[in-house]
Amino acid sequence: MPLVTFNDILPQARAEKRAVAAFNVANLETVLSVFKAAEALKAPVIIQVYQRLFKDERAGLIAAMVTRLASESDIPVALHLDHGESLEQLRAAIAIGYTSVMIDGSKLSFAENIALSAEAARIAHDAGVTLEAEIGHVPFGDGAIELSTAAEAEAFVAKTGVDALAISIGTVHGFYKKAPELDIGRAREIGAKVGIPLVLHGGTGVPDDQLRLAISSGVAKINIATELQSLFLKRIASELAACGDTFKPVDLCFKPVETDVQAYVRAKIRSLS
Repeated sequence: MPLVTFNDILPQARAEKRAVAAFNVANLETVLSVFKAAEALKAPVIIQVYQRLFKDERAGLIAAMVTRLASESDIPVALHLDHGESLEQLRAAIAIGYTSVMIDGSKLSFAENIALSAEAARIAHDAGVTLEAEIGHVPFGDGAIELSTAAEAEAFVAKTGVDALAISIGTVHGFYKKAPELDIGRAREIGAKVGIPLVLHGGTGVPDDQLRLAISSGVAKINIATELQSLFLKRIASELAACGDTFKPVDLCFKPVETDVQAYVRAKIRSLS
């Protein structure tokens, strides 16, 4: 089927108290692994690409691969720009076939974030795609967490018209040095004020029981990047070490890696459904 937008999959997921997994990919092997795992489960999936990959040809090539795979399948697949850094980047993503985009104004003032996200929503909706934005701030690594509030979420959604809202309730991007403790009470307050699907960034390493509580509060999209890509790299390193000085063709070296990544993706999708 053709690629879908967030509005085709996330509102229903929120209504059914489940979440759609969103995996960050970077090459053919990660694309195939995520897609094949979702197809095996007949599950909707979000394949997303970090904004850095839009600075060369890779984002366009990934779009072509995902579009081809989706066209030959009957599972809903959304192709998403993750952490878009400018309106120009959003326009570029839309032009090459992305069906959802994110504008990340979380480091701006609240008023500036509203203005930027409202304009981004207009651009996205005029093109028939969906927009994700973020309030509060989910940092990378040891950065300061700025938690979202229900009042901010309600005002932000009303003034911007975004389709999905990433909230900050205690997660960070990357691996955790200690197990995270999500502010589920805050998530419930936000979910009670905001009817659109909520998004949780920094899903790597969050215990399943906390993810389930977040989902019950209105989170319908959970981002997975670090864990998937780390597994991919570690498995490649393991395969190369096993080969030693013996040559092994690249595709054959990747095969067992893809098998393990697919198993991981299937398990993650099941845990959120």
